[in-house]
Amino acid sequence: MPVDRRGALLVYVLCALVVLALGWRWIAARERAATPVAPEAVAGAAVLERRAPRPVVHVAGAVLRPGVYRLRAGARVRDALSAAGGPRRGADTAGVNLAARVADGQQVLVPARGPASDIGGERRGPLSLSSATVEQLDGLAGVGPATADKIVAWRTDHGGFSSVDQLAEIPGIGPKRLEALRGLVAP
Repeated sequence: MPVDRRGALLVYVLCALVVLALGWRWIAARERAATPVAPEAVAGAAVLERRAPRPVVHVAGAVLRPGVYRLRAGARVRDALSAAGGPRRGADTAGVNLAARVADGQQVLVPARGPASDIGGERRGPLSLSSATVEQLDGLAGVGPATADKIVAWRTDHGGFSSVDQLAEIPGIGPKRLEALRGLVAP
């Protein structure tokens, strides 16, 4: 029985095209998952919000590639950290809630071990409102366990802090307490 070389060649070409299309689709999906955002695009953030519900976050601190990234909808802090190339050597990720969902406009701050971290129980740098534990917040002057719980509940409900001023939205934190906390905490 003679072999139809044209038919076999056509089948091989079609299979190769299908493989190439699937590969291109997979690569495009991975690039969309964590795309760096150009600084000029951040200036027009209102336009970005209307076009796509994907959050834009600022990843800073002890990461390989700090910057502003657009993540997929429903992304978590671990995805933001991954988009920034992961933690640098000496990063202290123990105080960062990697499972928390990110919110548009949020800053994910990864501290480095050393002066900005807890040393002997004494904190020497600003505490991240977006990742601090109830115990860490309770240790701040003027913040008790009930207020610390409210801060964490607000963070959970709103997807994190993008500004220290958002503390004013928490019952029990008035203007005086907000000013007292301003130098002790960061978004």
